[in-house]
Amino acid sequence: MKNKKLIVAVGLIMFVLIVNFFTSQKDQPQVKHKDIPEVGILQYVSHPALDKIYEGMIDELAKEGFIDGETISITKQNAQADQSKLTNMGQQLISKHPDVLVGIATPAAQSLANQTTDIPIVLGAISDPKAAGLVASNENPGGNITGVSDQAPVEAQVALMKQLVPQLKTVGVLYSSAEDNSLSQVNRFTDIAKKEGLQVKHYPVPSTNEIAQMSQVMTKEVDAIYIPTDNTIANGFQTVVSIADVANIPIFPSVDTMVDEGGVATVGINQYDLGVETGRMVSDLLNGTIKTEDTPIYIFETGDIIINEEKVNQLDIHVPVDLQEEVTK
Repeated sequence: MKNKKLIVAVGLIMFVLIVNFFTSQKDQPQVKHKDIPEVGILQYVSHPALDKIYEGMIDELAKEGFIDGETISITKQNAQADQSKLTNMGQQLISKHPDVLVGIATPAAQSLANQTTDIPIVLGAISDPKAAGLVASNENPGGNITGVSDQAPVEAQVALMKQLVPQLKTVGVLYSSAEDNSLSQVNRFTDIAKKEGLQVKHYPVPSTNEIAQMSQVMTKEVDAIYIPTDNTIANGFQTVVSIADVANIPIFPSVDTMVDEGGVATVGINQYDLGVETGRMVSDLLNGTIKTEDTPIYIFETGDIIINEEKVNQLDIHVPVDLQEEVTK
């Protein structure tokens, strides 16, 4: 009888131990093993230029064998020009432990750079990464950041403006005072334009809300408008176009897509090509063929001449024959 009680007691003890074992195993955190590379993309805002960069990057990654959902996992966040969302969105991307992060436009890239010094970051379309405080130098970044610059060929742009508007004397530059990247471009344009004998007036705006009022003032004081690569102005570009059209003032933007949207002309870098180069750099990092610290910022040496034929006709601007032959169709 005693043996039977002992057997039952031992059985109960064994049962409790077994249940506890499996319960404790269930409560243990599950270690996630990544089967495919993870890439996080933070885009500052949607407008045609930045969207083209994203499109070019995804296409190039696919061409290199990194197809989203099959051989790579891509997570994208878009702040839609709300800077207060950038930090939280960056944290969400970093919490996935990505192999590479991509910042499209300066505010997005700066937000990522402020949150990690370990994960490789590729800059998609930052005009002057050093001036934006993102790298030690554009030639030798020296940290976890490298990428592609959308620095425009300003000398060629000023020459084009003078060719199309020979009587040009005063140029107004409309830009965002909140974007570090814009100010360095404005300063560069001002230096070059002054050397070419032009008077330059600056019209900074803190946000898109002031674009209409500032454009009204500007169009009464200048012969032409210059727009640097600037996300705030790009986001409100149609407002500038509508006011400039009423005043018959030509707009010379830095970006090819803004010519299609109502600008007169530019010597610009194809935004899709910017995305392709960004995608190529991400691919090289994933393959381990480059490191951020010793990979120089990629800068395009040439640009395409792009002219809006409808707009030059509307403003009665003559396009010289030799220039017509150079225009990118």
